[in-house]
Amino acid sequence: MIDVTRSRPAPGQMTLEFGNERNRGVSMNFRQVLVVTLSVLAVGCGGGGSSGGFAGGGVGGGSCTVDDEKTFVLNTMRDIWFWNTQLPADVDLSAYATAEELLVFLTSFEPLDRFSFIDSAAADAAFFNEGEFVGFGFTSSIVDEATNDVRFLRVFSGSPAAAGGLARGQRLLQVDGVDVATLIAGDGLSAAFGPSEEGIQRTLRIRNLDDSEFDVVLVKNTFTIDPVPQTRTYTIGGTTYGYIEFSTFISTANDQLDAAFADFNTAGITDLIIDLRYNGGGRVDTAEFFGDLLGGFIANGQVFSETRFNEDNEINNRTDFFLQRANSLSTSRLVFITTGGSASASELVINSLEPVASVDLVGSDTFGKPVGQIGATFCNDTKILRPTAFETVNSLGQGQYFDGLPVDCQADDDFTTEIGSQADPSTAAALELLSTGACPVVSAQDINKPSPTASKFRPPAARNAAEANAYAF
Repeated sequence: MIDVTRSRPAPGQMTLEFGNERNRGVSMNFRQVLVVTLSVLAVGCGGGGSSGGFAGGGVGGGSCTVDDEKTFVLNTMRDIWFWNTQLPADVDLSAYATAEELLVFLTSFEPLDRFSFIDSAAADAAFFNEGEFVGFGFTSSIVDEATNDVRFLRVFSGSPAAAGGLARGQRLLQVDGVDVATLIAGDGLSAAFGPSEEGIQRTLRIRNLDDSEFDVVLVKNTFTIDPVPQTRTYTIGGTTYGYIEFSTFISTANDQLDAAFADFNTAGITDLIIDLRYNGGGRVDTAEFFGDLLGGFIANGQVFSETRFNEDNEINNRTDFFLQRANSLSTSRLVFITTGGSASASELVINSLEPVASVDLVGSDTFGKPVGQIGATFCNDTKILRPTAFETVNSLGQGQYFDGLPVDCQADDDFTTEIGSQADPSTAAALELLSTGACPVVSAQDINKPSPTASKFRPPAARNAAEANAYAF
């Protein structure tokens, strides 16, 4: 998403963020922000060597009448949607009760677009700028559809879920006394957990890994996501390897990433494991910064990525380059842990590093989102439309990975083990690949296990595509 100033934009004007430059109303910097938002719950790429504001823009975003909202959405989609030439010449706005319904119709002309959505502007800004999210604070996944086995994949520190004793690997049995099987067969887990609003309360029945059970009452609240939950080092055969878990590309991640890489440099790390298994994407400027830490030393000045808009907005196309930073790592080998929950900005970083570094993927194939969104506010700046508006490719022109990036070594994401521990099959596989140069042997049973699909911290109402297998609440 491009944001075009954070000072109050005129109705229908797009907003553009300048990294940490908050709303000075200045023209686009050479490292302007595109936020990539993953909309199944919800993300892309940027940078560039030119200045000047984004040329596109919607019309009529000030009023909150339903007709004006629909007009704004249609005009904006005709202008900046990546596949705008596929839209019909005539659209009967009266056939759609809301702007959201209209957007579903418009995106139906390109099945690849599972990502465009409408959301609250305030919630959008709070998440991408400060990492704030309203919810219980866990990600869950249906790991076995036949038995309706729903497990918690991760629980965020400082969240209501963490305070309530939820932990990775526990099984969800009931919500407010209703069995999970009944909920899934009915309106689904999203409806069961309620809207992303503070004060929403639910009683959950949980089963621990030892088969004991307990009930807990959770109340949705605002908490801050920790983008870098942990770093580690492992020494095998006299060689020390680094490990970093990176959960989401938000602005608050930059300082933590910089500090982590300072420590890696001090420790003399050259081989690094980057755990992106549940990272559904986020801000492009953070992706660029992360890419610089990983590849800036070995590829300074080389192309990181190209951003391409539709034919009507080609003036905004640009190229971003690797930049050596103070803590850029002198990398030898990079191993990324991925699943179907690794998307967008995560894929952007991997794809951009492939031509310049030794890169391997362990786990399961990524989600497949080589495109990103622009953010355009409307309804007196209370809502934001994020249409898919650009694609990214690496220095070899490689992109279009809608089927995901393939892994080099398959490994299970075992929710009964601690993420990043050597008992974790994905971490163990990454370490074996680094230490021996070969992939571990994986059983057919493990290969066929489902992996979580991409998920990001978007309120359920923001989903305009089919719900994914992994949910963040």
